[in-house]
Amino acid sequence: MKIVIASRESRLALWQAEHVKALIEALPPKPEVSILGMTTRGDQILDRALSKVGGKGLFIKELEVALMEGRADLAVHSAKDVPMNIERGFELLGFMKREDPRDAFISSQYGSLADLPAGAVVGTSSLRRQALLLRAFPHLKVEPLRGNLDTRFAKLDRGDYAAIILAAAGVKRLGMAARIRGLLPPSDFLPAAGQGALALEVAAGRDDLKALLAPLLCSHTTACVQAEREVARLLGGSCQVPMAAYAQFDASGALSLSARVADPMGAQMLQASAVAQPGESPVALGARVAQELLDAGGAAILAQCMTPD
Repeated sequence: MKIVIASRESRLALWQAEHVKALIEALPPKPEVSILGMTTRGDQILDRALSKVGGKGLFIKELEVALMEGRADLAVHSAKDVPMNIERGFELLGFMKREDPRDAFISSQYGSLADLPAGAVVGTSSLRRQALLLRAFPHLKVEPLRGNLDTRFAKLDRGDYAAIILAAAGVKRLGMAARIRGLLPPSDFLPAAGQGALALEVAAGRDDLKALLAPLLCSHTTACVQAEREVARLLGGSCQVPMAAYAQFDASGALSLSARVADPMGAQMLQASAVAQPGESPVALGARVAQELLDAGGAAILAQCMTPD
């Protein structure tokens, strides 16, 4: 049996693909696995914010074309980069065990966000992080930061930014955890939906792969990410909307979910939390929390975010 994994060609994406490749090769019947490296539109457009050029789908479109044409059997994605509505003809099998979901503070000069002086420039590619930063530290200046991890670190090291905020999972996966000066607690910096998890995507109807890859999926992570993604989907699921959603299982085994929605400058921010009721699905929990945000004024914030400048 031969399996081809479609992957972006960034160092992090290839690490993720190699990680999945090694796991698949250990499964019976020990398939032969290769990686098809590809450059996506999201990798090519680095001078504009994602919210201005098409959003998360720019990172997976070329990979989906390879699945559709039969040049690849499986695509591996960072879950937070996957659009909330999967196009017809494709299927997300589920999500692998989550790495650290938190945001990481990285700086060559400063030990924490609180140490940054007024006017210090913080780099981030995320409207969610921008809103959270400006709400908590309005004296800071937030500037866009695009490119792969190596490019972002290079921009920090040459002094373009006083600090940058990245997903801790990617930094750790590439063996660069020593660069992290601090991990931002979810209570203050609620993560993006799916942050830290890997998603496996196939063309619809690939029941052979669904059965083969089932051992790689984590039921707890999949439940959490399904709840988070449902919030994001019902709130627009767009890079234009600063929103966060994070689910976890508590000590009793109950699934809890927190979500926030804000305007890009962090002036308005709403939060809602809930615990799954007996028999309630993760998707239903996500829908309930999303509706609470919408009823509390989230619809007006969304309308404001979607209004062209």
